[in-house]
Amino acid sequence: MDLRQISASALLAEISGRRVSAAAVVRATLDRIAEVNGALNAIVALRDEDDLMAEARALDEGPILGPLHGLPVAVKDLVNVAGIPTSQGSPLFKDDVPDDDDLIAARMRDAGAILIGKTNTPEFGLGSHTYNPVYGATRNPYDSERSCGGSSGGAAVALATGMVALADGSDMMGSLRNPAAWNNVYGFRPSWGRVPAQPVGDGFLHQISTLGPMARSPEDLGLLLDVISGPDKRQPLSAPVQAVSPVPPADLKGLRIGWLGDWGGAFPYEDGIFDLCEDALKVFSRLGATVEAVDAPFEPERMWKSWETLRSWSVAAGLAPLTEHRSMLKDTAQWELDRGMALTAMQVHRASLARSDWFRRAVEVFDKFDVLALPSAQVWPFDLDTPYPTEIAGKKMDTYHRWMQVVVPVSLIGLPSLSVPAGFGPEGMPMGMQIFGPRGADARVLSIGAAYHEATKWPQKRPA
Repeated sequence: MDLRQISASALLAEISGRRVSAAAVVRATLDRIAEVNGALNAIVALRDEDDLMAEARALDEGPILGPLHGLPVAVKDLVNVAGIPTSQGSPLFKDDVPDDDDLIAARMRDAGAILIGKTNTPEFGLGSHTYNPVYGATRNPYDSERSCGGSSGGAAVALATGMVALADGSDMMGSLRNPAAWNNVYGFRPSWGRVPAQPVGDGFLHQISTLGPMARSPEDLGLLLDVISGPDKRQPLSAPVQAVSPVPPADLKGLRIGWLGDWGGAFPYEDGIFDLCEDALKVFSRLGATVEAVDAPFEPERMWKSWETLRSWSVAAGLAPLTEHRSMLKDTAQWELDRGMALTAMQVHRASLARSDWFRRAVEVFDKFDVLALPSAQVWPFDLDTPYPTEIAGKKMDTYHRWMQVVVPVSLIGLPSLSVPAGFGPEGMPMGMQIFGPRGADARVLSIGAAYHEATKWPQKRPA
């Protein structure tokens, strides 16, 4: 049994059945990290080996704690884990070692997970390219001279290379979906509010970012999603949820999929992405689904302006305490801070009106289609030394994040979205496709993804 590539669900069944020890799994995990992480830089702030082995042996000697009992997990470096540095990719925090776990880390620990260290992320999680001045860049395992995406880039690379079997991440603007696509794994952005954020600061206004799971199968996604989901009485907009695990493959006969393509010409793509995703849609068709092209259901520039405003407002709210250290922030963080601080209340209100209009329009679209589909990214993984793409297919990008506009229809209104692997391009680089449904349809979206996974098994394949 290869403990590095077995599914998390199967591995946990072996551990809970006492057929495999947690100590053996941690040993295999540490050996795999030693083998590949030096070249890829996905895992950072790794804990002491002796401490990890002692924790694993203690779990082996005690009762089963929960559904993640004995599983090694590295947590995204935006989340506090007691005793492990939380740098957020910033020199301002590189020496910060928290005394307590954040909520998501506590839930994983309470479920029996062994928190081994952190996964790398961009500075403050800004940008879909994982590099920062504290730990450096995380490299794509399919081409080490290219980006792995972000901001959950370290998590995706750790999954793709067998360093971990499950990973957490967060998604404001595709940060679970983009790196999943570029590393041939699955990333799931849950319905907003299903996974509560850390209960600090404002709990009412900033409804665009969410925590979520990454894995090598939808079944494994469901396992972690149930652990981190559910209300927290300190978070006013978190709500009771039903479990999604186990995730059965859906019967796709009669399923209606709306293909949004390039959103009426608004979203340019690099060559090959559009065709690869249309090939992936043919898998759904062979499984009995009906795929139909959909005209752009909402004015793209109005959606973008709403997103640009609400994102800057949210990011600036988080960065505001660092204003006196502005010069130590990367340029894109400074840009977001300046924009957000200059916004008026009525500008934010108008942006939220546009978001509300898109939500109501999406409800109408979902009356006709069960799920909608879009590519997970508009470009292939780019050169490691490129901060962000400035042009796509001859179209100039007017901001540092415009090249990820394809994820905004989901993020703006908090829909559940699964990035499924779509295969490999001509140069052997992975790409993914978003499958998303109405608010609350998390279990249904994952089940549809499970049927696709059974038919494709992309994470277990490699390019020719």
